[in-house]
Amino acid sequence: MATTEVPVLIVGGGGCGLAASVFLSDHGVRHLLVERHPGTSRMPKAHYLNQRTMGIFRQHELDAEVAQQGACLEKFGKLRWLTSLGGEGPLDGLVIQEMDAFGGGALRETYEAAGPVLPVKLPQVRLEPILRQHAERRNPGQIRFGHELVTFAEEGDRVVAQVREVGTGEVTTVVARYLIAADGGRTVGAALDVQMRGLPGFLEVTTAYFSADLSPWWREGTLLTHFLHPHDPDLSSNLIEMGPTWGKHCEEWVLHFPPGDPQRYPEESIVSKIREVLGLPGLELTLHQVTNWSVESLVADQYRVGRVLLAGDAAHRQPPTVGLGLNTGIQDAHNLAWKLAAVLTGRAPDSLLDTYQAERHPIGRHNVDWAVSAALHHHAILEAVGVGQHTAPQRRERSFAAFIDPSPIAAAARARAAELFATHRGGCQAHDVEMGFAYEQGAVIPDGSPPPPREPLRDVYHPTTRPGHVLPHAWIERAGRVLSTHDLTGSAGSFVLIVGPKAERWRDAAAVVAEKLSVPISTVSIGVGAEFTAADDRWLRVRDITDEGAILVRPDNHVGWRSRGTGANPADELAGAIGRILESVGPARA
Repeated sequence: MATTEVPVLIVGGGGCGLAASVFLSDHGVRHLLVERHPGTSRMPKAHYLNQRTMGIFRQHELDAEVAQQGACLEKFGKLRWLTSLGGEGPLDGLVIQEMDAFGGGALRETYEAAGPVLPVKLPQVRLEPILRQHAERRNPGQIRFGHELVTFAEEGDRVVAQVREVGTGEVTTVVARYLIAADGGRTVGAALDVQMRGLPGFLEVTTAYFSADLSPWWREGTLLTHFLHPHDPDLSSNLIEMGPTWGKHCEEWVLHFPPGDPQRYPEESIVSKIREVLGLPGLELTLHQVTNWSVESLVADQYRVGRVLLAGDAAHRQPPTVGLGLNTGIQDAHNLAWKLAAVLTGRAPDSLLDTYQAERHPIGRHNVDWAVSAALHHHAILEAVGVGQHTAPQRRERSFAAFIDPSPIAAAARARAAELFATHRGGCQAHDVEMGFAYEQGAVIPDGSPPPPREPLRDVYHPTTRPGHVLPHAWIERAGRVLSTHDLTGSAGSFVLIVGPKAERWRDAAAVVAEKLSVPISTVSIGVGAEFTAADDRWLRVRDITDEGAILVRPDNHVGWRSRGTGANPADELAGAIGRILESVGPARA
């Protein structure tokens, strides 16, 4: 039996596992990825890449290719509620409501101010091949599809695993310092008796993946179209573009039927049901796949068990509302990669990995709860308006009629409905959920400052350099070259010390500390007469330090520490800060 030794073994080759591979390669960490399936996802699955994820992709030089294949905001920046696409009746093709979503329309200006890149729509069936190509290019020969984990055990300072090639049955022993479980929770977490807390399988959904030409009827620029059937609530489904062309000439689609017993939609009836939902009885379509799946609300009680670290769906599973599932998983991998690199190079003790749980578990819990809340609220809106799945038939009939009735009473009903629909911004305009999250404990040093205000529906993002938060984006210039503050960290894994134009003492301290601790630190000054000048007044408004101050940014673009002014002993203070970040001790390990 052959034996392979690597610092890290990744189990799972979906979006999270492949992203982890790319990030580890960029940090110079050797690893092996195994995935039991022969190829990447055959179902579109998650399709919204939020602004924080696209910023991470920019850091690792993935954003341009993702954006090139994906849909831009003009192609997906709205939600719409319709009765149908086609049909000749008075209630057919009726727009019940529409609103800007995920950075589109009137939201665009605030999103552009918040980051160097905007959200992109690209389903997993098209994203994963991009990630796989980059993973294989950056780690040749070590991305192995068609290989499954058979057994694993922690033995002292290593994990010993048996990996089988599915096609031949050949088994290889893999010895690794650490194992990343990005397997969706199928194998590793269960073997370790990790408990998934929450609601398992509380709703059942049937999804149809098909091709059709909807160009004569399609309303462009929609991320998600909710169909509210006037007569049959079991046909109140939602439709999503899946590319590869975006807009009116999109070829592939996913339609989610309303939650309920999958037996309502036997596979032989799916084609006719799709035609009914769309109001297009003569539509020619090709059905690719029908899946029945469970909506879950689960978070692992432990993200770390010994030398095993859980990420993505292995650590948290939630409804697709707000588009947080894949994004949270990719951000898990991003948080973990630089910490593994620091530990494996000897710059940090193993205890730094405990901060993965301390930082990411609260975010996972919040995002799962937020997705559930948004889903329940959306259904509550529909019931309140009188067009929900459980609305009594008589009231349903009157409510739909009000959308075409010219009377003053009907106009009032429409106005009330519009105000109720507007509260769905917590589901489709939750910019603060995407960008405003912070690590309150872990590999950060709080400075006693209060967190920024948060709107109840999380639709306003307040950038801040408070430790634990994502570094605020601002455009800066040097010798005619324009960069984002997010570009200062790059992908090589160094810390960045951003200082004011009068902070020479911090610059000198960084050089001393980098040599003393053998930790790479890049120093960048921003301001009038400094190395970089601000392209506008944004950096001055968000930096929250004086011209003599300093902000220490971690390799993952989260602020680790800051000093608003000159310290009494900058070298000692900076050395102490980096030492505390790298030697942070989180919750006790299992």
